[in-house]
Amino acid sequence: MDGVILIIVTYALIAIILITITIVVIKKKRSGNFKRTIEQLDKEKNMIESTPILLELAKVETIIKNDKMEEKYKQWQERFENIKNNQIAHITDMIIDLDIFIGNKDYTGYQEKLADVEIELSKARTMMNTLLDEIKELNSSEEKYRSIITKLKSKYRELNSTFNENKQEYEDIAEIVELQFENIEKRFQDFEESMEKNEYGEVVHIVKAIDNMIDHMSIVVSEVPDLVLLAEKLIPKRIEQISETYQDMVEKNYPIGYMNIEYNVEEALKNVNSIVDRIKVLNLEDCMFELRTMLEYLDSLFNEFEKEKKSRKQYEEESGLFNKKLEKINNIVSGIYGQLDEIKSMYDLTDDDIQVIDEVNNALQEINEEYKKDLIDLEKKEIPYSKIIKAIEHLTIKLSKVENDLDISLKSLGNMYEDEVRAREQLDEIQELLNQSKVRIRGYKLPIIGNEYFVQLTEANEAILEIIKELEKKPISIRTLNTRVDTARDLVLKLYNTTNEMIKTARLVEDAIIYGNRFRKDHPEINSGLSKAEVLFYKGNYKKALEVSFNTLDTYDPGIKVRLMHSYETEK
Repeated sequence: MDGVILIIVTYALIAIILITITIVVIKKKRSGNFKRTIEQLDKEKNMIESTPILLELAKVETIIKNDKMEEKYKQWQERFENIKNNQIAHITDMIIDLDIFIGNKDYTGYQEKLADVEIELSKARTMMNTLLDEIKELNSSEEKYRSIITKLKSKYRELNSTFNENKQEYEDIAEIVELQFENIEKRFQDFEESMEKNEYGEVVHIVKAIDNMIDHMSIVVSEVPDLVLLAEKLIPKRIEQISETYQDMVEKNYPIGYMNIEYNVEEALKNVNSIVDRIKVLNLEDCMFELRTMLEYLDSLFNEFEKEKKSRKQYEEESGLFNKKLEKINNIVSGIYGQLDEIKSMYDLTDDDIQVIDEVNNALQEINEEYKKDLIDLEKKEIPYSKIIKAIEHLTIKLSKVENDLDISLKSLGNMYEDEVRAREQLDEIQELLNQSKVRIRGYKLPIIGNEYFVQLTEANEAILEIIKELEKKPISIRTLNTRVDTARDLVLKLYNTTNEMIKTARLVEDAIIYGNRFRKDHPEINSGLSKAEVLFYKGNYKKALEVSFNTLDTYDPGIKVRLMHSYETEK
């Protein structure tokens, strides 16, 4: 029993000894860590204190040449002394306090004080580095600004050389550009004077001013020749051409007052003069855009002139046809009304039959009135040819409907004589349409005319001969004659449409190839495709040629097909 107690007491003593030793070791280790932290803080304080401010200030002292620099030098000295004597000294005291906290084993107070020391060190480091950067900035100013000004002088010489080599292109603006170059040279002299006096604050502004002036001069040297060419040659010449063309067209009785040419030309001249004034003071902002926009507008006036010329030619061609057709239908309707009582006595006409004739007559009178008004407006020069052409096209559609309604009414009357007259008149129209098809196909000079055309031409000719045969028969079978006329008309229209489609397709092929020629040199695949299209074109396979040409160009310009089709329809 005594032995067991002895063993327990022994183990207890050993445990107490080990715990005591562990506590002592931990305290010594903690104390060692605290001391190393203090040593590190002291080291950081010494590094801040050893910042080479005095060395840099000594450099500044050698270049002081004016009161501003001397004042700056004194301010930097004061800031350095303040950091050293106040900030650094205060940090030293705080570090000593940390050591006292450790000696007193006041670890809570130590941690709070440690945080304060680190904050003050950070402030002191920032203040010292900021001061050092400011001083270094001044000490390196001459080298930095010399480097910048050297590059600017190189750019200046290049611009001046470019200007002198092309001086004749600047014309009366050349003297103004030279004056601006002289201003830049004066600013270079200002730079040298400020550098000589070490007035680096002023140097900053001078360098920035020179940089801005040279940037502006690079734009001036680049753009002024083109601006002078546009403002003093191209646009005035274009305005002169427009004025001459306008006067010529007015003398030829073109109704183009709606274009307000005189006013627009006057405004264009004012705008050009205003832009020239801006160019003379080298204010080039938006000048190029405005001049190019103006040139595009002037070009659009030429397009309008050409449009009116084409419309007049088209009017002279189409108005005659329209007049002839309108007169023919007027005569037919007038003839029907003149014989209406006789027809009523010979045929049992219903009220619906009479109403159809009245409706045709009313519609025809509307067309006559509209057409008469358009002719009066044209004579008064209140409507241009481009608009009256559209009006005639609109009236032609309405007249065609009247003609169709008239045909129906004539058929309903069953008048053999009128049917015969109508057949003879339609024969003339069919023959005229056939003749137009022949003229168009001969006029376009296609390399090859396909068999389809000649088959349709033969069918149309044979159908016309059948009409003539029926007209020569006595008695005439109106039903057969009408059938022959309908057949011939359909065949001739088919031929006419075939002719137009063939010409249209050939024309589009040519336009596509001409458009694509610009890409041939740089794109072998386009050259190959267009060459294939040309072979097909000269073999008379226009549809396939068009397909090949469009497919070839589609890769590089997906919208070309739509634009060419639209251009063709617009011109047509």
